[in-house]
Amino acid sequence: MRRRLVCHVIAVTALVTSSLTGTGAAAGAAASTAGGPWVDAGLAHKLAAGGDVRVNVVTRGRTDLAAAASAAEAGQVVQTLSRLPVITMHADQAALERLKRQPGVVSVSEDVPVPPTLAESVPLIGGDVTRAAGLTGEGSVVAVLDSGVATGHPFLGGRVVAEACYSPADPGYEATSLCPNGADRQEGPGAADSESGPCAAPGLNCSHGTHVAGIVAGDGEGLSDAWGSGVAPSAGIAAIQVYSRFDSFASCGSAGPPCLLSFVSAQLAGLEKVLDLAGSGVPVAAVNLSLGSGRYTAACDDDPRKLAIDSLLAAGIPTVVAAGNSGYTDAVSAPACVSSAIAVGSTTDQDEVSYFSNAGPLLDLFAPGSDIVSSVPGGLWQSKSGTSMAAPHVAGALAVLRQARPSATPAELETALKETGRPIAYEDVTTPRIQLDESALGSTPRPGPHQLFPTRARLLANAQISADSTMAVQVAGAAGLPADGVEAVALNVAAKGDFFNTGSLAVHPSDEQEPDGDVVFYDATRYASTMVWAKVGADGRIKVDNRSDRPVRVYLDVHGYTLGHAAASVGGTYHPLTPSRVADRVSVPPLGSLELVTPGLTAPQSVALSVLVKSASTGTIRVYPAGDAFPVDVNTDYPAGTPVQFFTVVRPGTDGKINVHNLGSGAAEVTAEVTGYFTAAERASLVKALPAIPVAGGVTIAAGATYVLRPSETGEIPSSGVSAVGIAITANGTANGTVEVVPQGGGAVVRAVAYAAGRKTAGFVMAALRQDGSVVLRNAGASPVTISVDAYAYFGTR
Repeated sequence: MRRRLVCHVIAVTALVTSSLTGTGAAAGAAASTAGGPWVDAGLAHKLAAGGDVRVNVVTRGRTDLAAAASAAEAGQVVQTLSRLPVITMHADQAALERLKRQPGVVSVSEDVPVPPTLAESVPLIGGDVTRAAGLTGEGSVVAVLDSGVATGHPFLGGRVVAEACYSPADPGYEATSLCPNGADRQEGPGAADSESGPCAAPGLNCSHGTHVAGIVAGDGEGLSDAWGSGVAPSAGIAAIQVYSRFDSFASCGSAGPPCLLSFVSAQLAGLEKVLDLAGSGVPVAAVNLSLGSGRYTAACDDDPRKLAIDSLLAAGIPTVVAAGNSGYTDAVSAPACVSSAIAVGSTTDQDEVSYFSNAGPLLDLFAPGSDIVSSVPGGLWQSKSGTSMAAPHVAGALAVLRQARPSATPAELETALKETGRPIAYEDVTTPRIQLDESALGSTPRPGPHQLFPTRARLLANAQISADSTMAVQVAGAAGLPADGVEAVALNVAAKGDFFNTGSLAVHPSDEQEPDGDVVFYDATRYASTMVWAKVGADGRIKVDNRSDRPVRVYLDVHGYTLGHAAASVGGTYHPLTPSRVADRVSVPPLGSLELVTPGLTAPQSVALSVLVKSASTGTIRVYPAGDAFPVDVNTDYPAGTPVQFFTVVRPGTDGKINVHNLGSGAAEVTAEVTGYFTAAERASLVKALPAIPVAGGVTIAAGATYVLRPSETGEIPSSGVSAVGIAITANGTANGTVEVVPQGGGAVVRAVAYAAGRKTAGFVMAALRQDGSVVLRNAGASPVTISVDAYAYFGTR
């Protein structure tokens, strides 16, 4: 799977304004006879000007339909539904007057043809977490009322379980049917296939429905060209084509014909079809309507589609509607304005309201809708943007929630999405952006992949790696680690030249190429050490490359591991913190200990520490849980007179304390910063190990200057949904110094590497990302330093 979800529009077409435009349901009302029906004002004006118009007539009950039909001229009734009290007909002024006198008529409105309303989005809302937890929408179907679906697209994997087409032809509107059989309606296999029939004609773009369906339920597993998966990748799709082809400038606007528009009557027929499917036992979890027009600042409950939306809701099926793309800050389009529908606006990957999205008090939810890559006909992929892309994120989320909470009502599921969503404040109105994993899983963690299990295990002890050679090291099943599914290890790497030589080591998965970057630079005077997240190959091994023309002695110690699958127990997830300095140049006597206290953490399973050591003597530092036996493994050796930085992940011991032991002949000055912690008590970021991805190379930072890293520019780290990155930094300066991570908004700087004059030094740190997704590095040395940076892990938000 690639790094991004599904879905993106490179250009957004604003909604056309129809005769239904108004500031609320009452805004369209025309004067009528006392006690008579509600009549759309624009419709009344059109009919008074002469000619006839296609209208939807809503009656009190189905027994009133025959009387309403009698108001039309012979042959002018074009649709009568089988369940709902709605009839569609052509009417002129005289017919309108007759309808006004019918006591059983509730409303008359134009059968307006409306257009469709057109990232990292699934990880952003936590869809990758719900999938990892086994919540994929399995057992549910989402009805997509749109421009049909490319049923053979591999992204949809044969999961289109029902098809229908309601595509009215009307010469007065220069509208023709898009049903493959050429008729106004078609049901059964092939009826909504957008790659057959008129929809496949050159110059006509029926890709919208396939794109929407992919966001709902696309499954990119095993597809090398897919950009991710949809929200509910195991859900079925009921594809219902509700668009017709229009060939007039009057309907298509400045873009010109041909264009796709959907009559309200076709949508009513499609919604009624969903009722029929549910009645026959199809487990429909939601309906998606990514279409609309108009401007409504108040509920439009006179809209004829409310009857169908209410009937579906009574059957346990919520209807999700795109809010529209006109950029209104206080209004949505119809039918999103129907009070019983779920109106959805669009946000970017940075949780900003998309510039095109309608918003305001009528909006129920936000979801990602900018630059979404999803499926289109021809087995292809395309980027689209719009509230049309946001709505199917919510429809798919409802299918996942239905699996997680099968007995919940639609209102309870909608409330769950609202209460757990990320608040987006816009124009004095706050609306939640869905956070699916919170809605489906709650704050209590569950077993899942990419969680940390702390342990101490030795893989290699003083092993010799020959000159210019590579050693494969078994990880899975070694030293008490699980035999299956070990995905990565927090690995402390210590190396020393065997024959007065210097060199460096690289670590990588056994099935990946040797990286350019190094994890440690060694000489013959001491064991140089660093911790790194080491991704494990499919065969359960890692490789260690000796980049020297002489042998090297190596120790490999594991401080924790992650699995690629869910274990029986809950592991730890990562909370990055505003860095806190828990020791500041504290002198630790020879053979003495310093106890670090890390207060205020929520049930810490293990703590991430950056430690800087300086001494006039040589020695060794061990960091381990207070109260535990003295460990055999070493974090680092330190030389006399040269600061050394190392990073570690360590479990708190007695009273939540961590022991720093100085095994040296003289006092050692210790500075330590807590950068975050893992906990099994609440869900947070997951560890996503990487095979050493270059982030920066050969960058020179002047003394006291900063450099901005943007990890997502690698293409391997998402641009959203990431809280921190694990990066190895190689530094080479002409004088001693440190490279620091500067946190956003204050807090202690974090030493990422302490470099020695005239030689390369490597360090590691787990750095929290700033709001813009960057990491700011500062050269705290007195002379310029040249750095290279490789990412070994990122921490994906829940």
